[in-house]
Amino acid sequence: MSRWIGADGWEVEPIRLNGSTVLRIRHNGYHVAYARSIAELTRHGIDIADLVEVADLPR
Repeated sequence: MSRWIGADGWEVEPIRLNGSTVLRIRHNGYHVAYARSIAELTRHGIDIADLVEVADLPR
């Protein structure tokens, strides 16, 4: 799966939790919350327009 980072220290990553896909929210390396939708991301002060996808390339 991919992950997104923002310039102000936010990181968003989709993960599987208890059989459901949720978005794990981190700020400066610390866990903040889990979100089930994009609307929940914005409630935590994350501007999704500032997020950039980080692609993990094969070695």
